[in-house]
Amino acid sequence: MKILVMGCGAMGSIYAGLLAAGGNEVVAVDTWREHVAAMRDRGLRVEGASGDRVVKVRALEQVPDEAMDLVVVAVKAAHVAEAAGRLVPAVGPDTRVLTIQNGMGSADLVARAVGAERVAVGIAGGFGAQMRGPGHTFHNGMEIIRMGAYSTLAREQVDAIAALWRAAGFKAEAVDNIAAMQWEKLICNVAYSAPCALTGMTVGEVMDDADMGPVSRAAAVEAWEVARARGVALAVQDPVAHVRAFGAKIPNAKPSLLQDLENGRPSEIDVINGAVPREAALAGMQAPVNATLTALVRQRERRAAR
Repeated sequence: MKILVMGCGAMGSIYAGLLAAGGNEVVAVDTWREHVAAMRDRGLRVEGASGDRVVKVRALEQVPDEAMDLVVVAVKAAHVAEAAGRLVPAVGPDTRVLTIQNGMGSADLVARAVGAERVAVGIAGGFGAQMRGPGHTFHNGMEIIRMGAYSTLAREQVDAIAALWRAAGFKAEAVDNIAAMQWEKLICNVAYSAPCALTGMTVGEVMDDADMGPVSRAAAVEAWEVARARGVALAVQDPVAHVRAFGAKIPNAKPSLLQDLENGRPSEIDVINGAVPREAALAGMQAPVNATLTALVRQRERRAAR
């Protein structure tokens, strides 16, 4: 298939690399000029839990004016609105769009730009990815990618996208309840994203730290309680066991929120920990743990900007 990956950071590069290694024609689009040049000149190296390979992709800084079979939106949440608008030249009558971000709300922006009927929402868990340099991505784990229809995309279309990813070596599955899928990942994200970002610790260090471990678990429990209050049919019965099982698979990983702060980039705090108090308010609740973590990260960002 002809696949465009929009946003080839650490995770997007894994998607592009493995999909290309699986025999697909992959167009990798990113604004990091040195990364695009490295992919073009030397190929894209994907190292870690999936092995170590260098693959050929078509690397560009701009979206080409040609219809794709599948577009994968892999930019961070803060850049989704701008990226979604740039996708239009690559979207033809039969193009399907899979958008994969942390947190809540990004799929709404993609659907407005390209049409809700063609959009699938994806959640990636347990990769622990980071860039090692231009043209080189690394991942600590390789757990699951779940995907479901945003609105009216037929289940067989979602199944076909999942099968394509499985053929490329991913553990991928189609689901019907995307709200539960998103919240079950968000519960893990809130447990580690802000606590790691604020302390500089890895996932495993936060999980077992005498001071930060209780904070991490409280953030997860609070998110779980809010999801249940919002009527989300979670399969998770024990949020602490859920996030500890998640963290145990990638103990050495640095969440992307920590990597963003370390590199002076805007973080996704507002769609991760920050999403919990917003959703809590809709249920007539408060979420003081996640609200406090969000405020602390925002302060760190403002101080770094100054």
